[in-house]
Amino acid sequence: MSYQVLARKWRPKSFGAGLIGQEHVVRALSHALSSGRLHHAYLFTGTRGVGKTTLSRILAKALNCTGPDGRGGVTADPCGVCESCRAIDAGRFIDYVEMDAASNRGVDEMTTLLERAVYAPTAGRYKVYMIDEVHMLTNHAFNAMLKTLEEPPEHMKFILATTDPQKIPVTVLSRCLQFNLKQMPAGATADHLARILTEESIEAEPQALALIARAAHGSMRDALSLTDQAIAYCAGPVTAVAVREMLGAVDTGHLVALLDAVAARDPSQLGQALDAMAARSIGFEGALSDLAALIHRIALAQALPDSAHDDLADRHDVLRLAEALPADEVQLLYGIAIKGLQELSWAPDPATGFSMTLLRMLAFSPVPAGSEAASKPLLAPRPVSRMSVPVAAPRGLITGTSPANAQSSNRPQSDRKPPDLPIQTPASSSLSAPPSVKPPGRADAAERSPITDWPGLAARLPLTGISQQLALQSALVSDADGMLTLAVAARGLTSPLTNAKLQQALENAGYPRRIEVRLDESVHAPAAAETPVTAHQRMELERSLARQALEDAVHNDSVVREIKDLFGATVVAASIRAAEPDRPG
Repeated sequence: MSYQVLARKWRPKSFGAGLIGQEHVVRALSHALSSGRLHHAYLFTGTRGVGKTTLSRILAKALNCTGPDGRGGVTADPCGVCESCRAIDAGRFIDYVEMDAASNRGVDEMTTLLERAVYAPTAGRYKVYMIDEVHMLTNHAFNAMLKTLEEPPEHMKFILATTDPQKIPVTVLSRCLQFNLKQMPAGATADHLARILTEESIEAEPQALALIARAAHGSMRDALSLTDQAIAYCAGPVTAVAVREMLGAVDTGHLVALLDAVAARDPSQLGQALDAMAARSIGFEGALSDLAALIHRIALAQALPDSAHDDLADRHDVLRLAEALPADEVQLLYGIAIKGLQELSWAPDPATGFSMTLLRMLAFSPVPAGSEAASKPLLAPRPVSRMSVPVAAPRGLITGTSPANAQSSNRPQSDRKPPDLPIQTPASSSLSAPPSVKPPGRADAAERSPITDWPGLAARLPLTGISQQLALQSALVSDADGMLTLAVAARGLTSPLTNAKLQQALENAGYPRRIEVRLDESVHAPAAAETPVTAHQRMELERSLARQALEDAVHNDSVVREIKDLFGATVVAASIRAAEPDRPG
């Protein structure tokens, strides 16, 4: 006898234990069959391999079963031995028709099918038409079946199946009982595979079956097909090592080594781990997906320690990393991994995209204040200059603008002058020249003298996220005895973590201070302020002045004035934009 693949051999024949994860559908159908409340049209939806066709055949048997003695009726537990059950299982029951809508999608095929529906069953109790991938039918085919679908003959039952219910017209959906089939949980899939291989007298490691279950992505058919492939690949007991090689999956040990390098902020250790993965020709897209899954397990272990299952070989590493990594850093790493997956198709090649994702994790890994790693940064912090406005304004109109942004113009300019900015600044400093950020460890007069131009310094600190907003939107209250006191208007800007990051950035910049943040709702950030006290206010004022200068330059342009005089035209303020600088080449 020829070999029968596992997906066909172990296809469920009744509403029993074989229908993994579809208990909600089995319960509803069983109650309907037992009580005789039979609908004329059913719609099964779900991804591939979750049991849509299998449920259709079981329902057809339940409707046409005659029992072992040939005198039974509609039942929720088809016998499987009567002529109707055996014929449906064998695919030769004349009153059960399965039609593939992907290849029979036109109105002519549907009309032919419906013309045969009016005739009474030949061998069974009901005629059952199962239309698979029904969303592939044309609009004309859907319209042709609407009337029959709503009021079919008493002996007629329709079963529709689809992987994409969104493409089915609502007029069809409203005529059906819809059942959404779930994807199989990985744990339940692995348990079911273990039972099948026990019946097949094939040894298999639990970790190997867990790998197959995860690779199946909720599809039992895919899981059984992969199991067939694993049996052939291993030529003996199904082992985790062989299955991992077959699937091209990455060993969790490699992923743990990567996270250890990120936690230690060690680029050389990270490079060694990446080289080891490249030497094994590991698929980097799957590796990045597995890395995100591992980070997810670490986050779960931090919130729910019992979630780290004992039956997984890497449980110890997951618990160790959950202790070593702060919870907020784990969330950051997960976000970077997911973002890396989205950008992987844009990378020059998967290996480059994968390594850049790891380098991004390393670059954005937060460093606790006072730690040894803080004194040995991965990359020397580069001062972040305040936002410059690319406006071709007259020289001197905005104090301290760079030559690139303060070029002189040959056209008449407005006599309007910007208001004086009463901001205390150190000698020889200006609005655009705040104190420079000094490298860590330098002890000079700046460390001993109080900070006076806090907005200028805050705009240059190499910070990101909430800690950057804390610096930009805070006002200086005092700086004395090594204590820097700031005031913010929003409570959400300050927290122990953001305060620590700001304190570390100040220390790296050569201003070692302790940080105290107070809540003061009078500290706000308007679009323009005569006396800006925060870096954000200063930036907004600069933008406002630059915008005004740009509008004045346009309105005073001789060509613009001539056009306005000749045609009575007006200048739309929203259309005024600064010219982009010429690109080389």
